[in-house]
Amino acid sequence: MNARLQLLSNWQHDFPLVPAPFAHIAAQLGLTEAEVIAHYRQAQTDGSLGRIGGVFAPGAGGDSLLAAMAVPADELDAVAAIVSRLPGVNHNYAREHRINLWFVMAGCSREQVEHDLQALEQQTGHRILRLRMLRPYRIDLGFALGAAVAQQPMRRAPSAHPLCLPATDHALAALVEQGLSIEARPYTVWSDLLDRNESDLLQTLTTWLQGGQLQRFGVVVRHHELGYAANAMTVFDVPDEQVDACGQTLAAQPGVTLAYRRTRDKDWPYNLYAMVHGQQRQAVLQVVDRMTEAAGLQGLPRQVLFSTTRYKQTGARRFAALPTRQSEEVRHAVCR
Repeated sequence: MNARLQLLSNWQHDFPLVPAPFAHIAAQLGLTEAEVIAHYRQAQTDGSLGRIGGVFAPGAGGDSLLAAMAVPADELDAVAAIVSRLPGVNHNYAREHRINLWFVMAGCSREQVEHDLQALEQQTGHRILRLRMLRPYRIDLGFALGAAVAQQPMRRAPSAHPLCLPATDHALAALVEQGLSIEARPYTVWSDLLDRNESDLLQTLTTWLQGGQLQRFGVVVRHHELGYAANAMTVFDVPDEQVDACGQTLAAQPGVTLAYRRTRDKDWPYNLYAMVHGQQRQAVLQVVDRMTEAAGLQGLPRQVLFSTTRYKQTGARRFAALPTRQSEEVRHAVCR
């Protein structure tokens, strides 16, 4: 594994929470601080590095949900462009199904997210399925890079009910979502912006990780640019009294990167979801079959939806004040 791929792979978790993190990494790899910074900057330029920052757990603050539309093929690109222009949309993909446009809408409150979804329905003329997460079983896209299919063992189960961050910490949380500057003392940039002691800031991040508000803090890669383009979302219709046991077993299977329970919809009966990220379609399908059997889900209604087009992929923005076309008065009302 070359140095740049190693830097991307090995620090997706446990990025150093020390004043000079790149020097700390350099000492472990036998590189200079300048070399490490140059590698990360180049990865950011070529698109393989999204950011170095945090991934917050559901429930830590703000709001987000998975949304989907059934869009006629001849309208898909145009509708996807409208969806992608919304600042609150951080993932937007076409998938192989009649319900073919899937995106995540995030915002500072549940009311704001619903307002934006209703506005989007009016603009596009298409009904939006709202598939809210009920329980996460596994949320960790920080898998080791290089294998044909993601094989990272689960580090820890996500907290079902993490404590919500206090409003006084939302400014720091917004910076964590945005990501670090790639320079020698990146946390100093944050402490200067917030007029906050750097040691206190680093301790706060450590506390969030220990408390489960932060799922991880580290390198957030863009998997398509690194060859992981055969990505499948598998959904199951599981009896409600069985879904938690099945979901927990599913989350522990090698190759599963995401697993969670979501609400159903009148047009979408599925309540258990799992993602598999891989470089080749056939290898991903083998994982899907294996995990289905291991979790005792054979015979239940199932759909496997491979992504076909990635329209947008950015980090979620649940703590930042997102500019939109609506007035500042409305924005203030829904974010209060």
